[in-house]
Amino acid sequence: MSERASGLNKTYAMQLATIFVGFIIFGISENIKGPAIPLIQYDFSLDEKQLGSLLSLNAFGYLIACAFTAYLTRKLGVKAVSLLAFGTMLISGILIFFSRSYPIFSSSYFLMYIGNGMLEIALAILGARIFVKNTGTMMNLSHFFYGLSSIAAPMLASGLMSVSLFGHMVDWRGMYLIMLSLSVLPMIPAFLGSFPGDNLPHEEKTPLKTLIRDPAIWLIVLILTSGVVSEMAVGGWLVNFLEKAYKWESVSASGMLSAFFLCFSLGRLLLGPVTDKIGFNLSLIIFSGFSSVSTFLAIWGGESFAFLFAVAGIGISLIYPTVMAFIARRYPHSSETAITFAVTLMGIGSVIGNYAIGAITNGIKNLYGSEGEMALVRGLQAGYGFIGLCALICALSGIILYKYLKARKELI
Repeated sequence: MSERASGLNKTYAMQLATIFVGFIIFGISENIKGPAIPLIQYDFSLDEKQLGSLLSLNAFGYLIACAFTAYLTRKLGVKAVSLLAFGTMLISGILIFFSRSYPIFSSSYFLMYIGNGMLEIALAILGARIFVKNTGTMMNLSHFFYGLSSIAAPMLASGLMSVSLFGHMVDWRGMYLIMLSLSVLPMIPAFLGSFPGDNLPHEEKTPLKTLIRDPAIWLIVLILTSGVVSEMAVGGWLVNFLEKAYKWESVSASGMLSAFFLCFSLGRLLLGPVTDKIGFNLSLIIFSGFSSVSTFLAIWGGESFAFLFAVAGIGISLIYPTVMAFIARRYPHSSETAITFAVTLMGIGSVIGNYAIGAITNGIKNLYGSEGEMALVRGLQAGYGFIGLCALICALSGIILYKYLKARKELI
């Protein structure tokens, strides 16, 4: 092996380590809050409204980070922004550990979500620049690591909070410090590595004004938003649906949610190469359509078809990483602008979409008579049906995008 080839292999290894470990850290930071929330609520004597406001910092911090991360990437480079994102999460963990008043804690928590938002954008940009071959496979593999750490994070958090170190209980503050300190790990390959695109002259990058004139980017936003609403809403609504509509025990309902995440993770791990083989446009149509059909059959088929709620995770899992792969191919010189634009609008749309599920559930329940059991079931079916509808909108938007790009011979 030549010295040049060896150098290239080491560079690529550093890039892969940054992205894969980065997604693991991202999954951990997003999902350790579950076991900690009851303790945080108790320690600060928070009512439900205050708790809701605290959790809403997630979406708010994320949207703020989306607003400036692309600008920072253009000015400082994706390497510096990646290091800044990891560093922000590390600092927030230290501040959370030392916070003793609610204002300081909530500020530290907000900083953590700023770091989370920066990290998601930075990792997406890194992937778009690095995965020039087998883009769909590598994007899905990267997001598989996020899913893997998301499954493990709540268990790790619960275990850590019950451990004693140096005669003191770790508790939720120590857990946040330890888990967010893991951000140091991906900082090492990010610091030692180099990333393509940072030296590209600004005049070679497509400006936002030009980007938003492309109908394809708006269809991508619709696909991404509807796909992510369908994906994220399952975590909040599936257990509730099974317990109230089918009278399942909490353990059984949670088991079905775990099965969904298992299908979700396996979909990303095993089907990523399929997206490269059949094309990203066709993949978006097929997999979102599969998820939509599975969800509707699960609702209409009754309890005996409930397993299809989990199966739907196979299809919807591929939407986000495949859209990122599509953007990387279509906008190679302005991936950070396109990703930030799409993800920012997705964040706004996701807030509206999740609100719509609750409003539809409540509205249909009241339409049938709010007190009856059948009214509740119909409301839950309608609300969960909206999740299937979002997957269907994703597929239909994919068909429109397919026809638009095929007419211009620009299919990807």
